[in-house]
Parts: sequence; structure tokens; C-alpha cells
Amino acid sequence: MPSSWDPWRGCRKCSTGCLHCYIYKGDAKRGVDTSVITKTKQFYRPVEIKKDGEYKMKSGLVWLCFSSDFLIEEADSWRTDVWKMIKERKDCSFLFLTKRITRFMDCVPPDWNDGYDNVYVCCTIEDQKTADERLDIFTSLPIKHRGIPAQPLVGPIDMEKYLEKIDLVTVGGESDINGRVMDYEWVLDIREQCIRTNTSFTFRQCSTNFMKDGKLYHLNTRILSSQAKKAGIDYMGRVDYLAEVSS
Repeated sequence: MPSSWDPWRGCRKCSTGCLHCYIYKGDAKRGVDTSVITKTKQFYRPVEIKKDGEYKMKSGLVWLCFSSDFLIEEADSWRTDVWKMIKERKDCSFLFLTKRITRFMDCVPPDWNDGYDNVYVCCTIEDQKTADERLDIFTSLPIKHRGIPAQPLVGPIDMEKYLEKIDLVTVGGESDINGRVMDYEWVLDIREQCIRTNTSFTFRQCSTNFMKDGKLYHLNTRILSSQAKKAGIDYMGRVDYLAEVSS
């Protein structure tokens, strides 16, 4: 299993995909104000040392900032220290998601050049509108490893023209009880686009309101991932180092 590191938490809704955000739902249950973006106690987690001198955080894949958006404006003054820790931990691969890809070049360190080898940048999209707004920018940026999470998928998307520069596409639906309908045909169409361009593809989870063959199914949140896995439609394309990233 990948490690997780949330140097800060809290976020602001900025897109149609944020409607049923899992962060807001979890915070509401705990009485936490999601709109307050704050550093966490694990800010320095990657460089914390055990008594024997070894790093406490194991080597390998690290899910970075999954309780916020890594490029959110409120974290600008903290990000420099995060980049330093990422650079120090070359034995780890750091993967983050963002809906704020337009801010990318304002947020990278001076020595970014064509990208760090151990950083995976994932630009989230939800429908054709967000794909058109973000992916042209995303694929023009100096990034070595790119992924597209189409999650939550709330409409059909034609992204094929962008996939030459994409390592992995993941697709998933909303897990909220009132989640918007996701049609399986949309999932299969994206998969076909990935196959034609030899881009790796993972069906991560169904939606709670899931359309298949014209029939609407209401699924329990607990089985969304397992049902997607049962479909058996994942595809390993030209990039073969992403097995851990897509798990």
C-alpha cells in the first residue's frame, strides 16, 4: 500500500466535480470547517528520522495532499519546504491531484526544469468542459509523469487528442448517496480511447447511481470499488511502471 502525506488540509470548491466532495463530507461528520486551510502535524513526515537514523516514512509511492489541492493558493508559502523534502526523498514517488493546473508554473521550484523524476502530476477532470479547459494546458507543461483522473465522471469525455502525453487515465463515479449518474458507456468509451493510444487505463470505482445497458442501479458505497474491479477492464498501455500508482 502507498504511504500518504498531507502537509496541509482544507480546501475550497472550485469545480463541478466538487459538488459531493469526500473531504467536505468527512469534515462535516467531525465538525471541521473545510474552508480553513492549515498545516498539519505531519508536515515534516517524509524527513522524520527514527532512532536508528532511518526515515520513518518508507520508500515507495506516496499519495500527496489528498486532503486538499496541492496547488491551492493558501499553501503557497508552505510549498517551498515541501518541494525540498520531495527532492530529499528521491527514494519515494510523490503523486498529487489538482483541479488548479493553471497555477502549476507559479508553484514549482526554480530547479524544476522539465520536472522531477519522482513527481507524478494528475490533472482531475469531470466532463467535457473541464477536459477542454484543463488538458490543453496540462499537456503543454514541463512534467515527466502525467495522469488524468476522470473522477467523478459526470458526463462523456473525448480526450483522445491529449493522451499521447498521458501515462495513466483513471475513471470513477461519485460515492455520495445522491451522487450524479455515471453511465458505463462513458467508461468504456474512455477505455477505447486509451487502447487506441496505448495509454494505461484503470476503472477505479462505480458511482452510487450507475447506468448500465440503459438500466439505473443504486449501489452501496462499500461495493463501488469492488464492482469496478469485477468489470475486469483495466488496460496496461505503453507505460508499465504504473501498477502501484493505479492500485
